[in-house]
Amino acid sequence: MATDYQSEIDNLRKTYRQIAAVKEPAALRARIAALTEKSAAPDLWDDPDKAQAVTSKLSHAQAELKKLTDSEGRIEDLEALLEMAGEEALTDAETAAELYEDLDAELAQVGKDLADLQIQTLLSGKYDERDAVVTIRSGAGGVDAADFAQMLQRMYLRWAERREFSAKVLDTSHAEEAGIKSTTFEVHAPFAYGTLSVEAGTHRLVRISPFDNQGRRQTSFAAVEVIPLIEQTDRIDIPDTDIRVDVFRSSGPGGQSVNTTDSAVRITHLPTGIVVSMQDEKSQIQNRAAAMRVLQSRLLLLKQEEEAREKKELAGDIKASWGDQMRSYVLHPYQMVKDLRTGFESGNTDSVFDGDIDGFIDAGIRWRATGEKANETD
Repeated sequence: MATDYQSEIDNLRKTYRQIAAVKEPAALRARIAALTEKSAAPDLWDDPDKAQAVTSKLSHAQAELKKLTDSEGRIEDLEALLEMAGEEALTDAETAAELYEDLDAELAQVGKDLADLQIQTLLSGKYDERDAVVTIRSGAGGVDAADFAQMLQRMYLRWAERREFSAKVLDTSHAEEAGIKSTTFEVHAPFAYGTLSVEAGTHRLVRISPFDNQGRRQTSFAAVEVIPLIEQTDRIDIPDTDIRVDVFRSSGPGGQSVNTTDSAVRITHLPTGIVVSMQDEKSQIQNRAAAMRVLQSRLLLLKQEEEAREKKELAGDIKASWGDQMRSYVLHPYQMVKDLRTGFESGNTDSVFDGDIDGFIDAGIRWRATGEKANETD
């Protein structure tokens, strides 16, 4: 028994060293020191947005370092617990059994925490550390598609809540009968964009339609878009002549008025045709600022995609790895959610729609990293 436990602990230590080699605790400490110095500047809060960015980065870096140091300490504690259990086994079998039970539980928890840290080491894209802006749009399938889009919105917001991430809904366009036409929300957390970016694509739902009085099976679709949140340092200039700004009254489900002023804002980027609407804030100024932020984020991603296409052309014809339909949610005639890229699946559809999607996300990140590595070696 002790030999098996020692082998598991050795494997955890090996995994930790691999993570530490990528995360570089020394570099993290240097970053924390630099951010701490910036946060102490007397004029920091003269620019609230900049101050918020600095303090947020400092908090994230400190949390990341704490996870690393805590994991290292917990592995040492496992060694001590194993030694203690071995000594008790010679004199007190009952106490030893309890200690081994504690050891089993802690081994599993440390392994899970290290797996989460290991996933982060695969997020090395240019914008992966950023906060995320998620947009969900209903597709083919009529009212079922609108309902499905709302189910996905709740799923991602519950996922963020489960992980204690901050999420803010910026805009929701409600459908006439049920569900939503589209929604946009931000997720504020370390590596939110890199993590959620694997969720981008077409999602499909198969079920007996609750909106069909004949009880027929319906297939509906929704599109998920994930972009990195813009930062001041990105410097994307948008001339006033490139945008059209329309204002209108915010509205909720069924068209009922939320307020009586033209506070909602719709910005159209004329060169690309990108349209962004915001109505969550109470003032027109706040909604315009939020809409511009999302527009800049989409233009940033567009620029990144253009650069990637240029690199792809230089590298030759590489077969596309992302299909139009990336995940199926089947509620009838059986219950199964399956990712068509990774093969990861779950039979607990209720849990998935309640935000339990870490398994799908982790599998997606590992799958993407494997594909990128393969492309590098071609």
